Amino acid sequence: MPKLYTGAGDEGRTSLLGGGKVSKAHLRVEAYGTIDELNAALGAALSFTSDEETALVLQTLQRRLFSLGAEIAAAPEYQGAVAGGIAGEDISYLERTIDSVDARLPKLKSFIIPGGTSAAALLHLARTICRRAERCVVRLNEEEPLRGVVLMYLNRLSDLLFVLARYANHLAGVKENEWSRSENGG
Repeated sequence: MPKLYTGAGDEGRTSLLGGGKVSKAHLRVEAYGTIDELNAALGAALSFTSDEETALVLQTLQRRLFSLGAEIAAAPEYQGAVAGGIAGEDISYLERTIDSVDARLPKLKSFIIPGGTSAAALLHLARTICRRAERCVVRLNEEEPLRGVVLMYLNRLSDLLFVLARYANHLAGVKENEWSRSENGG
């Protein structure tokens, strides 16, 4: 493997997969950088996860996010050539997992305040990063159309992360911190 540092980006530009260079401030770089940040947050949550099933789900998500990041890091004309991109079965996996985990949880009666165990708090943090990544990808899609499945994946993923955060607290016997309007003067 070549040296980690090359100096090629020292002037604020970076290469896209398949060719071409863009500013490091380009929306495409922000989008795949935010997906990378999400992947790192999942790694942090994984380090606090003791449930084997949840750990396997998080590892699967990390691998899929790596593929998603690669697709977004590709030059527009090269995106279809990126192997292992997000597909319809990835959306189905997210939906099945959401349904399976949610079926084990008490029904929500109000909004909840993020927190609880370390794993749950980090999963809530990952959920908010996922929503930011989704916003970046939506903006990128408005300028340079992406495959619809990419937007769907991030939307479902944030739902799954919410359910996994609740599940982490449930497994640990931690009561969810509910929010009510009466506490907030309303």
